[in-house]
Amino acid sequence: MFDFLIQGFDVALTPLNLGLAFAGALMGTLFGALPGIGPINGIAILMPLAYTLGLPAESALILLAGIYTGAEYGGRMSSILLNVPGDAGAVMTTLDGYPLAKKGMAGPALGLSAVSSFIGASIAILGLTLFAPLLAKFAVMFGPAELFVMMVFAFSSMAVMMGKDPIKTAIGAVLGILIGIIGVDSGTGVLRYTFDLPELYDGIDFVVMIIGLFAISEILLMLESRHNPAGEAEMPVVGRVLVSMKEVLFCKAAMLRSGLIGFLIGVLPGTGASVAGAVSYTTEKRLSDTEGTFGEGDMRGLAAPEAANNASAAGAFVPMLTLGIPGSGTTAVLLGALMLYNITPGPMMFTEHADVAGGLIASLYIGNLVLLLLNLPLAGLFAKVLTIPRWVLVPAIAVLSFVGVYQLHSDLSAIYLMLVIGVVGYLLRKLGFSLATVILGYVLGGLMEDNLRRALSISGGDLGILWQSGISIGLWVASVVILIGPWLWGRVRRSMQA
Repeated sequence: MFDFLIQGFDVALTPLNLGLAFAGALMGTLFGALPGIGPINGIAILMPLAYTLGLPAESALILLAGIYTGAEYGGRMSSILLNVPGDAGAVMTTLDGYPLAKKGMAGPALGLSAVSSFIGASIAILGLTLFAPLLAKFAVMFGPAELFVMMVFAFSSMAVMMGKDPIKTAIGAVLGILIGIIGVDSGTGVLRYTFDLPELYDGIDFVVMIIGLFAISEILLMLESRHNPAGEAEMPVVGRVLVSMKEVLFCKAAMLRSGLIGFLIGVLPGTGASVAGAVSYTTEKRLSDTEGTFGEGDMRGLAAPEAANNASAAGAFVPMLTLGIPGSGTTAVLLGALMLYNITPGPMMFTEHADVAGGLIASLYIGNLVLLLLNLPLAGLFAKVLTIPRWVLVPAIAVLSFVGVYQLHSDLSAIYLMLVIGVVGYLLRKLGFSLATVILGYVLGGLMEDNLRRALSISGGDLGILWQSGISIGLWVASVVILIGPWLWGRVRRSMQA
């Protein structure tokens, strides 16, 4: 593992990749600071640029991963200063972050959140370094049948853990699968869901899908609002940003516990930063809130979700790199970005594409340190991004989206398709559907179908191959437990209360 990490640093410390790690961290922080943009939209907007510039796969992934981790840092700014979460993962940060800002401690709150994010991410990156290669060796035992059942497990966990409504989550995933199979069936040559439109014979391109679903729908939501709350709200004075050692030591137990919790939750497919933040906050409240100060500006209540959010972001790379299953909506986008380079993450990635996997892990160490050094002295400057008026922000996002898609395809039909997908994404968001589940269905659906085909080809059409091995049986059992476990536990708890 040490040799693997040294090889990764050889890749990450080249001038190009070092510059891309810095640029990704900087742009990610800016994207994360803007309410509603977040890491997925930031990656969706800049992914076409990385691809059209001809960056190697490892360099493109380092840039996009820097945006991902930087956005997790930046999302805390609007949460602390304006009580407006930058994304779903920053919701728990508002509970104690904003009260601290109202007390005149906006600067120390921003500083503490940067330190907590650094510690949480460091724990998770260390865990990624230690366990990802070991899991990759274990994952080599997975054949097509086991990989198919693993996809079933991923969808099962996603249906339960993502979103408040499991039914809507499942519908979003199925919709993503249906979109993913549009085009010519590679096995039979049959046209599926093309409606005799030649533009759909090759399916819907991932970049068109991701920009339409996230960036265009976000533009429509911004246009729907007549005012910009972030731009008009009165921000507290930031003042001193550096946090004292006494404040850090006061929160050290909360940061360490939450970093470990965030990493473990991030490893589970379909969870993400919002689940990690909620679990870490409630855990810390039970363990530490002896005086009832959580929710009123307790620094431990700020440190816990911030450490967990960033730890879960790094932890989500574990299933993506070792099993080819995204740990979150953002890693689903990164999985699609790798597929643009004809790289399929999974058991063989650490041997066939060791430079990509090692360079990514090493860049996370570098990017995490860069983010700490950027966010401590420049947090007040980054906070100025919150005052950008919407009439400037909306056209800028629109221009980047249109130019990015046209650069890749040089075809107006791709622009029209992007707009149609954007309207669909807007309607789904208005109806309360999670777009992350749609992307997960779009990305995993094709892999699921391919592995099912291979498994049935090996067995001569016998479905029994899907539950012959011990790994497959264990995954089937885990999928059933995840689906019916919460329902059974609810019934048991109600009967015990009765």
